[in-house]
Amino acid sequence: MTKFGVRPEKIGKLYSRMAAVGIREEDIEERFIRATGHGGQNLNKTSTCVQIRHIPSGIIVKSQRGRTQGLNRFLARRSLLEVFEVRLLGSESTKLKKNERIRKQKLRRRTRSKKKLELSSRVEKV
Repeated sequence: MTKFGVRPEKIGKLYSRMAAVGIREEDIEERFIRATGHGGQNLNKTSTCVQIRHIPSGIIVKSQRGRTQGLNRFLARRSLLEVFEVRLLGSESTKLKKNERIRKQKLRRRTRSKKKLELSSRVEKV
């Protein structure tokens, strides 16, 4: 296994999800480039941004969220996995389920807020 800078349990879980979808480590091509944005000297000296390409499908994913190259390698693989799950599973993918749950939660909050506003305006009129 490669060194990603995360717990071994997370690495194992990532590899098991990759195997379930059909992504092999041999099919991934990595490039390390300099990140952009805030960060000063560290950004200018090190190539912590990771760009991976899944060769059979041609999907390219870039990650520069973490400060270390190892963490960005892990995050890029996880992003690639999410893209594959969305394509293969559609609405059954974990990412879309999470987004749907958040959308419903916001809708409930908005509805509750409108009801409170209506109730308070009725009380003031009486």
